[in-house]
Amino acid sequence: MATFAPVMKLPQPHRLLCAVVLLVLSRGTDAAAQAPDDRQPQQLAEDCRVAEQILLYQRDTGGWPKNIDMKRPLSPDERTQILRDKRRRDDSTIDNGATTGQMTFLARVYQQTHDVRYREAFLRGMAYLLSGQYANGGWPQFWPEKKGYHGQITFNDDAMVNTLRLLRDVHGQRPPFQGDLTDRKLRRKVGKAFDKGIECILNTQIVCNGQPTVWCQQHDSVTLQPVGARSFELAAYCTQESAAIVQLLMELPRPDRRVRRAVTGAMLWLDAHKLTGYRVERATLPGTDQRDTRLISDSTAPPLWARYYDLEHALPLFCDRDGVPRRHLEEIGYERRNGYAWYGTRPARLYPLYQQWREGRNDE
Repeated sequence: MATFAPVMKLPQPHRLLCAVVLLVLSRGTDAAAQAPDDRQPQQLAEDCRVAEQILLYQRDTGGWPKNIDMKRPLSPDERTQILRDKRRRDDSTIDNGATTGQMTFLARVYQQTHDVRYREAFLRGMAYLLSGQYANGGWPQFWPEKKGYHGQITFNDDAMVNTLRLLRDVHGQRPPFQGDLTDRKLRRKVGKAFDKGIECILNTQIVCNGQPTVWCQQHDSVTLQPVGARSFELAAYCTQESAAIVQLLMELPRPDRRVRRAVTGAMLWLDAHKLTGYRVERATLPGTDQRDTRLISDSTAPPLWARYYDLEHALPLFCDRDGVPRRHLEEIGYERRNGYAWYGTRPARLYPLYQQWREGRNDE
């Protein structure tokens, strides 16, 4: 049975990601650092067009809503409605790459154009991110207005990891966050917020029989215990988001004993709970045009992990909208079975990184 004492103080296919995030990720940081002379004029013009729309979508809170294609040209009526929505306080979020994605895009375009409006919008976004951090170092999914699980500390969809990566890169002035985009005073605040965020990660890691394991998708904003979210998202060991957390911890330049213990414990747990001899298949149902997800035997398949493992026995866990936990994917209905990523392979990417990380720690 897992206990939730903190460590001593010391893509999902079912969701539409924001088009801005996809733009940033597809071009990478090298492209972000290029000067205007290195880019085709028509591409820069397109980037500026998108940046103007991003300015339009920014809420008065400083954040942005999610799951909106901000690259798509807007009609006059749509622009009018977006302006009306600017005062909304219930849809600014870091979920699904929102806010951090727009901030990264604006920073890149600012480096190309030095248009101060892009810098000012970026700084409003940074103020929004800093304003949302709890005293314990965590971030909710939405703020300033929160409903239900939106106020819990959120690792789901890499919300908190994306935020911490951006803070880390801003503090270190990594492209596209270099130059006069920020000043030293702000970077000091950002550095402190990053450190608090790492402390929160260490303090929310689930401890079982005295050993650190992995994380839940959400943790209570006060007690730090694992908590559920939507009816089919029960409190559980969560492998996919935990993989992102472990990678972030391994990227710390000078990991202390707590961080090393957290990484090692998570890797041991993930390795012990990998599934071998199976693969996920989406096959067409006989006599229909519907595709169904199933787990089938395949001795040649690479390892995979269930998205959730129950907190009592650490066995794969599946759940429908009725909130009833089940042991097998085929036991839940067609809609949730095919509308959610119940298996994944993200932890597999950690193995070579972990080997390099361990080799780099041999002299410590």
